[in-house]
Amino acid sequence: MRPLSSREGTFNPKYGLFLGVLGASFSSIFVRWSAAPSLVTATWRLGWAVLLLLPSVLLRHREELRAATGRDLLFCALSGLLLAFHFTAWFESLKWTSIASSTVLVSTEVIFSALGFALFLRGTIPRPGVLAIVLAFGGSVALALSDSGGAGALKGDLLAVAAAVFVAAYTLIGQVQRGHQSTTVYTFLTYASCLAALLCMDLFTGTPILSWGLREVAVGLLLAVFCTLLGHSLFSWSLKWLSSAYVSAAKLCEPVFASILGFFLFREAIRPLQALGALIVLAGVFLYTRAETSYASA
Repeated sequence: MRPLSSREGTFNPKYGLFLGVLGASFSSIFVRWSAAPSLVTATWRLGWAVLLLLPSVLLRHREELRAATGRDLLFCALSGLLLAFHFTAWFESLKWTSIASSTVLVSTEVIFSALGFALFLRGTIPRPGVLAIVLAFGGSVALALSDSGGAGALKGDLLAVAAAVFVAAYTLIGQVQRGHQSTTVYTFLTYASCLAALLCMDLFTGTPILSWGLREVAVGLLLAVFCTLLGHSLFSWSLKWLSSAYVSAAKLCEPVFASILGFFLFREAIRPLQALGALIVLAGVFLYTRAETSYASA
């Protein structure tokens, strides 16, 4: 970690990263507090996120926004659609399975991103990374077998895995777009596209978004502020000072924090096989992150 400039003051970026992880850890908690369908919760989250980003985009990035090409808009629209599928699938998974299982399985995003990178972007998976992927897959199977909720819990686990696949594809598009777009503009266009996709899904399924009371509006605001803007924005900010491997490893604390919160707030006990499966999955994700970093620096 390089020293901070005088402009940044004495604030340790590790503290910022910790706050980001903590903020993101509350995502599953806020979703559990919602009594509305998953589509409604996701719509309010993205609606608030777009609204909160709008002033910054208009004041500081207006020219870049105007310079966006048709290709940029198409890719951001596709990215937003994938993000809409991710939020809907993950929020729905939390209605069927435990917070621990859902958040751990969603963290396998890194594994699916690696597979997508190899298949579609002609990337290479380092040899130790293959072992890490097998390890994460085995842990996911153990985690699914550990759920005592029967077919309902298995449905939730599968939805969490689907959410990981969707967000991995979203991440791959982000890697392409972030080569020439700023984080703010790419994020705004993607979130706006995601919101549009969610509104279309609400309309297509006949899901009302305005008849759930102020509680759902508040849940959406909490998700947008703590989990989207503070959580994920702090991840991006911390990459200025900390290595990507360190940030990726720190993000693995998110399902741990979420599971602890789930235990105290919802009395969700973690069974031994479930804990073992979760540890194996997180170990696989961590080992892949280390293998990829070592391969990139070789």
